[in-house]
Amino acid sequence: MNPRTLPYWLLAPALVFLCVFFLYPFSLVAWQAIATDEGVLTTQYLQRMASHWKFDRALTNTLLLTAAVVPIQLSLALLMATMVSKMNRGRDVVLYIWTIPLGISDLAAGLIWLAIFDQTGFLNSALFGLGMIEQPVTFLGYQNKTTIFVAVMLAEIWRATAIMLVILVAGIGLIPKEYNEAAEVFGAGRWKRFTKVTLPLLKPSLQTALVLRVILAFEVFAVVSALGGTNLPVLMGEVYDWQFKLQDSHIAASYALLILAISIAFTLLIMGLLRTPKGAQTT
Repeated sequence: MNPRTLPYWLLAPALVFLCVFFLYPFSLVAWQAIATDEGVLTTQYLQRMASHWKFDRALTNTLLLTAAVVPIQLSLALLMATMVSKMNRGRDVVLYIWTIPLGISDLAAGLIWLAIFDQTGFLNSALFGLGMIEQPVTFLGYQNKTTIFVAVMLAEIWRATAIMLVILVAGIGLIPKEYNEAAEVFGAGRWKRFTKVTLPLLKPSLQTALVLRVILAFEVFAVVSALGGTNLPVLMGEVYDWQFKLQDSHIAASYALLILAISIAFTLLIMGLLRTPKGAQTT
């Protein structure tokens, strides 16, 4: 085999997989969003999606959840990754404990937090035991949409921070220790070493972690379904409702295209903001 063509042969299986299981299904979904069953191009499905009464609420809730959850997760992941990287003993045990939520499905995580916030859940039991309430509080009732939002936030932070943590721990591990040691010799404190040495060299890992987490945040569904049901509409929930409850695959496909467009836009934004200058040191 020609050595020049060997890389292409090695990439061929991944390319075939991508075409069969992503590009082909995506083309079908895109076609459903912009064409009628008779094959006539139209924008009526996109217009119906945008004019539906739940569209603005679903879009707003999804963007607010992403804006509220991702910065907190990034801060926590950076703090936890820095702590783990400085540990000499017990590092693997601590990292394993912190990444346990990765093994829990979205729906299971939602049910765990439902058991906390439910009327007969742990939170009500604790408050009643402490004498702070006389009867159970309906934290997740339709009147308490702010509480539902906070509950979903907490569940998502608990469930998905570990995704960013694993990526950042790997990124910090690739940074040569000599850089921090040299900065320390020249009198840089911990915070200055973190902001001037660690963060700049961590940009590629930050890009990966943020892109992955933001995309997953726009696809949040099971946790919201478990904790909020229809009281907190989100974009992915609308995809499910239109596809399986309302039996309209065209509108569902329109929502799917919208989620993809938002994900691509934010991916380009993150990659642009965290772009490493050409010729600069990367990890």
